Amino acid sequence: MKRAELVMVPTPGHGHYISAVEFARRLIRADDRFSVTILHLRSSLDPHPDIFKKSLLLSDTHLHFIDLPSVDPPPSHLLQKSMEQYIVLFYESFIPHVKDAITHLISNPDSPTLAGLVLDFFCLPMIDVATDLGLPSYLFLTSGAGFLGLMLYLPTRHTQIGTEFEDSDPDLELPSFVHPVPVRILPAALSNRHGGYAAYVKLAQRFRDVNGIVVNTITELEPYAIESFADDGQTPPVYTVGPVLDIGFVGQAHPGSDGVDRDKIMEWLDAQPEASVVFLCFGSWGSFGEAQLREIALGLEGSGQRFLWALRLRGPDGKLGEAPDRTTLAEILPEGFLDRMGEMGMICVWAPQMEVLAHKSIGGFVSHCGWNSILESLWNGIPMATWPMHAEQQLNALRLVKELGLAMELRLDYRQKRGDVVMAGEIEGAVRGVMEAESMVRKKVKEMGEISRRALMDGGSSSISLGRLINDIIINHPHSTSQ
Repeated sequence: MKRAELVMVPTPGHGHYISAVEFARRLIRADDRFSVTILHLRSSLDPHPDIFKKSLLLSDTHLHFIDLPSVDPPPSHLLQKSMEQYIVLFYESFIPHVKDAITHLISNPDSPTLAGLVLDFFCLPMIDVATDLGLPSYLFLTSGAGFLGLMLYLPTRHTQIGTEFEDSDPDLELPSFVHPVPVRILPAALSNRHGGYAAYVKLAQRFRDVNGIVVNTITELEPYAIESFADDGQTPPVYTVGPVLDIGFVGQAHPGSDGVDRDKIMEWLDAQPEASVVFLCFGSWGSFGEAQLREIALGLEGSGQRFLWALRLRGPDGKLGEAPDRTTLAEILPEGFLDRMGEMGMICVWAPQMEVLAHKSIGGFVSHCGWNSILESLWNGIPMATWPMHAEQQLNALRLVKELGLAMELRLDYRQKRGDVVMAGEIEGAVRGVMEAESMVRKKVKEMGEISRRALMDGGSSSISLGRLINDIIINHPHSTSQ
């Protein structure tokens, strides 16, 4: 094989998109025979990738972007019933444009031959495009191997039972988990009767149709799960290539930010003692109601710890707004909190998370347990307190605390839509615990951080797995030669 090109289709969600692009860049650096074309799906759900894409256009000559034509979104009422169903339907409507773009690449005599189609989780119905065009397909999974195990199990369970999960169902015995998994920990969509469960099953049924599954994880982090896939005889090859992280902070810029926010945050952190600040950040979709915000403020104050708090408010239309001013915060938070906070804390609407976690003053992280956030925290040796919000985050939190011993438990089964409110006393205790200097969790997290770095080095587990993936792509290449 002389030159070959992969086509990647990531979903525009911030965490999905950045991970996919970083994986593409790593693949290109590992083998200069490859180039990657990313098909850009425009979505109002998360416009951030437009900013990120522009910052990369001049950075790598082997990385290309094609903007696909816009499509009409599904009816808005479906979003209220099930976001997962809405997203799947939305990205399915891009299928004709994806096929047209790939067909054009194939027919272009100046383009390298195509070696395959790499799809995000929500884009798996596009496997049919690869099949129609005679191309291999691969799944790039931005979640961990534990979640992969759940998705591989779903079709079997659906064949046997065929209905949504209920909280009263018995704990699940999943081959990828050491301990039984309580149903209340599963993604909320799996209990959704209005399209959420059906959307998950539809995606899960396609996992074994791909030629390989690329997972943003480390074999040493999830050995039990990885071994379970090798033993079942049905799963396509699994390649553990993590941690795939924005180590150079390329995707950390906040859309519309002129850098002032970032500079203020870093200057404040520079002035704090080493490992003295707890960082609270709940992802690109994380926000709380006023009652919960007051409890967080009281918990932080009671802990006596310095803090950096990324606080996001939703407007009357439900959309996340810009930074609240001091007057607005004073009306929401406990009376006098901002004055008492003084220089002990900083509240911002956004923070460059990877850069913050790498700062010497950070000592702990209260996190929503998104998979990217977990990998970033481990990479930097920062222990977490678990506050999962959406999707598979409860599942991640359970594994971190109960199976891996890499996080402190704040909550495992928090559900915002259920009206859960975490009280100040719980928050205070978790913050004190995660900031404890000599805790066993801190020791294990630092060890895992060192392991993750070694995994990417020559001879490391992820480096070897990436090499195996490259070799298999060449073998599966429809026009492969022995060159």
